[in-house]
Amino acid sequence: MKSRLLLVALLVPAFYVGLIAQNIKKAVKEKSSDTPSYVIADVSYINDAVFMGRRDSIAAPYIFPSIGYYDRSGFFADASASYLTGSEENRVDLFLISTGYLYSSDKLSGGISGTAYFFNEDSYNVQSETVADLTGLLAYDFKAFEVTLSASSYFNTESAADFFIGAMLDRTFYAADHKLLIAPSIAVHAGSQYFYEEYYSSSRLGNRKGQGMGSGSTEPTLVTSVEIAEASKFNLLNIELSLPLHYYHKQFIFSFTPVLAFPQSSATITTADTVITEDLENVFYFSAGISYWFYTKK
Repeated sequence: MKSRLLLVALLVPAFYVGLIAQNIKKAVKEKSSDTPSYVIADVSYINDAVFMGRRDSIAAPYIFPSIGYYDRSGFFADASASYLTGSEENRVDLFLISTGYLYSSDKLSGGISGTAYFFNEDSYNVQSETVADLTGLLAYDFKAFEVTLSASSYFNTESAADFFIGAMLDRTFYAADHKLLIAPSIAVHAGSQYFYEEYYSSSRLGNRKGQGMGSGSTEPTLVTSVEIAEASKFNLLNIELSLPLHYYHKQFIFSFTPVLAFPQSSATITTADTVITEDLENVFYFSAGISYWFYTKK
């Protein structure tokens, strides 16, 4: 069964940091040097784009097909397209290309990955000014639970890069003759908020938010300058509880992951006309998908 597990959600778009942390860690744990190389194709749905507990005021639900190749050496590469299914806009909103390396021993595991982002010009995704990221992970299995540490740099179009660190605690349970995997987890992330400042100040997002998406207005209210006082500060950003569920049937994997995010450190948003202290709200979101895997060599 281990040879079938879990690189699936590496195919989830990387801006869903809570999901990625959970599932890359699973991939690191289950991957071993004698595992055959294989391919995983996946189609998933997520009901909103959430990053570090932040989201746009308009939901951004995605359907995202993806495909990935995972070599027995530990190297992997995958690609994904995210199709926005909002009631007023239907388009391909993002392309992702990722590659990296995963390593695992009996107790200690690790991995590194890099991702390139290609957002649609009209995207209102909260992370739509990100162009690339580099992420490293280190996990240790204590039997009773597993601890995963992560460090990431996210590169933005105009501003300085963001730096994030995270920690996750989880435990995996099996049921239904090891066909059902349940992995409750809690994760904490901290870092800067340059991505958020660009999200507010970019023409496509700042102007859109100025007029109010879906209001019927055709002329945007221009936002000439936006600053977030906390952008350069290193703060606690998000606490997440998640409950990934994976069911295995022959070559198929059915997945469902509900997530409850508790965003932290409200931003102070300054424009030419006003100063706003952000009112953060807890966020519930989920993803669901089906995957098909097959070996490429023994």
